[in-house]
Amino acid sequence: MLTKETVNQTMNQLSDTFSIDELIDKLIFVEKVKNGLEQSNKGLIFSKNEAKEKLSKWLK
Repeated sequence: MLTKETVNQTMNQLSDTFSIDELIDKLIFVEKVKNGLEQSNKGLIFSKNEAKEKLSKWLK
């Protein structure tokens, strides 16, 4: 979940005029990165070989 502070920081990084789509795209990106870092810190990650194995059916 995002905080107001994170939303404000993200908005401050945008130009003075922006579309709602740009803001939403940035917020989704920020949230996904935050979630990924939390998962990494909890050890909920795959090694490179594990990832290759899990993705192999799509990477052929």
